[in-house]
Amino acid sequence: MSVKPEHQALIYVMVLMSAADSDMTDKELFTIGEIVKTLPVFNDLDIEKLPETAEHCATLLSEDSGLDNVIAFAADNLPPRLHETAYALACDIAAVGGRLRTEEIRLLEYLRHKLEIGRLPAAAIERGAKARYQTI
Repeated sequence: MSVKPEHQALIYVMVLMSAADSDMTDKELFTIGEIVKTLPVFNDLDIEKLPETAEHCATLLSEDSGLDNVIAFAADNLPPRLHETAYALACDIAAVGGRLRTEEIRLLEYLRHKLEIGRLPAAAIERGAKARYQTI
């Protein structure tokens, strides 16, 4: 796979969040695609590599210790300046589905801990995602 490890890690975080409740919805997958197409952090990523990268993440998640391995990959391959970006992407994918389930809340907490994001920045990121995906 010829995807930069930073891109791979960010995509893995979004796929991980989508899979947290064991139901990767079309809406979540569409949002992942739109994020990859529009955010500057993905400017030099070949969009054609997204399905392969997402499938690779799903394969890793199905293995023993898959969750820990995927999060460790993200933490190891993202420079600290992109840790909050990764957390924000996870929050966006969680927010797309509407109300958060227990599994998603636990995953966000675990991800926040592993990416060493403080409670105050995490709360701000979470609030921003909630505001962006609010419905009338």
